[in-house]
Amino acid sequence: MEYGFLSILPPIVAIVLALRTKQVYIALLFGIWFSWFIIAGWNPLKGTLAMIEAMVNVFQSQGNTRTIIFSALVGALLIFIQYSRGVEGFINIITKRLVKLENKKSGYAKIMVQILATLTGVLLFVETSISSLTVGTLYRPIFDKLKIPREKLAYIADSSSAPSSILIPFNAWGAFIMGLLLTQGIDKPFSVMIASIKYNFYPLLAFGILFFIILSKKDFGLMKKAEKRTKETGLLMNEGSKPMVSDEVTSFPPKEGIPAKAYNMIVPLLVMVFMMPINLIYTGWDAVKNATSFLNHASQAIGEGSGSSSVLYAVIAAILVAISMYTIQGILKPKEAVNLTLKGISELMPLALLMLLAFAIGDACKVLDTGNYIANSTESWLSPELLPAVVFLVSSFIAFSTGTSWGTFAIMLAISIPMANIHGADITIVVAATLGGGIFGDHCSPISDTSIISSMASASDHIDHVKTQLPYALLGGVITLLMYLVLGFTI
Repeated sequence: MEYGFLSILPPIVAIVLALRTKQVYIALLFGIWFSWFIIAGWNPLKGTLAMIEAMVNVFQSQGNTRTIIFSALVGALLIFIQYSRGVEGFINIITKRLVKLENKKSGYAKIMVQILATLTGVLLFVETSISSLTVGTLYRPIFDKLKIPREKLAYIADSSSAPSSILIPFNAWGAFIMGLLLTQGIDKPFSVMIASIKYNFYPLLAFGILFFIILSKKDFGLMKKAEKRTKETGLLMNEGSKPMVSDEVTSFPPKEGIPAKAYNMIVPLLVMVFMMPINLIYTGWDAVKNATSFLNHASQAIGEGSGSSSVLYAVIAAILVAISMYTIQGILKPKEAVNLTLKGISELMPLALLMLLAFAIGDACKVLDTGNYIANSTESWLSPELLPAVVFLVSSFIAFSTGTSWGTFAIMLAISIPMANIHGADITIVVAATLGGGIFGDHCSPISDTSIISSMASASDHIDHVKTQLPYALLGGVITLLMYLVLGFTI
C-alpha cells in the first residue's frame, strides 16, 4: 500500500513534539503509535496493538539487539572506571598540565581541552558510538572543572564522531558504503568512495566550524547563551534540564582508601577502542574467499565484519579487563563486580529504551516507505546541474526524519546513483552529496542514535544538545548546499 504524503507525518510530528515538549520518550512513542495508526487504516485499537508488536519485533534484528545491549553495558563500564578512581587520576594529570598552560596564558586551558576532546573523537574514527562515548566520558569531569557547559561537550562529541567516520572510511561505515555501491553496479567501490571525500563538504565544514568556534571563542545562538550561563552562574546545564544519565552514573562515588591512578581508566577504554578493529576482522574473516596474503585477508575481513557485534564484543572485553585489573589491585571483589555491573546497567536502561524507540520509529518509517516517497517525489523535475544540491537536501530530510544516516545511505544511494547515470552527472559528487546529507540530517535530528549517545556520554540534556548544535549544523548545511549549486553549474 502507498501512503504518499502521510508517510512523512509521523516522524515530523515526533520531531516537533520532541523539540516543543522536551519529552523525547513521549514524542517517539507517539510517533510510533501514529505510524501504526495510519498503517492500520486509522483503527486506534489495531494501531495500538501493532505498535506494541512492532517494538517487540525490534529485537528480531540481531544488530538492533546488540546495540541496545551495548547501550546498557556502557553504564557498567562507566561505573567501574569511576569506582576505581581512574577518572580522578586522569583528571589530576590533565589538570596539572592545564594549570601550567593557564599560568602562561589566560583562557588557554579551555581551548586546549576542547581541542584535545575533538582530536580524540577524530582518532576514534573506527566507530561513532565508541568515539562519542569515549569523548563524553573522558572529558566530562575536566569540562565540568573548567566550567565549560555540558552542551559544548555534547556538541564536540557529536560533531567529531560521524564526520571522522565518513571521512576516514577504514571502518564499518566504509564497508557498509562500499557494499551499497557494489549493489548499484559500481565496479570499483573503494575508489569511488575515496574519490568522493573531496566533495563531501558537510563533514569537512563541520570540522572547520568546530575548530573555528573553539579557537575564536565566537559562539552564537543558544550555545552562546549556554556559555554565558555557565560563566556567570556556574551552572553546567539549564535549570530544569535533565541529563541523559542519572547523577549516580554521572558522579558515582569512588572507592575510598585507594590511590587515584589514571591507567585504571585509560586501559579499559583503550581495550574497547582497539578491540573494535580486531572484532571486525574476526567477524568478517570467514566471509573472505580470495585473499592473497594475511594482511590482504585482514583488510578485506574488516570490510565484511559486523559493526554491531564488534561494538558489543569491545565493551564486554573492556568490562572484563577492568574487572581483572581492579581485582588484582584489591579494589574489587566478585560480589562488588556483580553489583556494580547490575547498577550500571540499571542506570542506563533509559538510554536502552530510547534506542529501542528510535529503532521502532525507523522500522515504522520503512513500512510507510517514507524515504522512497521523499526521494521519488523529486525525480520528475531534477536537472544534472541541480542534482547534487537536491540529493543533499533529500538525504538530509530523510536522515532528519528517520534519525539514521545508515538507513538514509541505503535508501538514497539506490536512487541517486541511477539518477546520476541517467542525467550524466559525476558519480563521485552525487555519492558525496548523498553521504554528506545523511550526516547533516543526522546532526539536526533529535531522534538520531548518534546524538542520543553523545548526550548520554556527556550527561547533557538531549534536547538542549540538539538545540545548541542546530545553528552550527545549519550553517554548515547552508554553505554545503550553496557549494553543490556552484559545483553543479560549473563542472
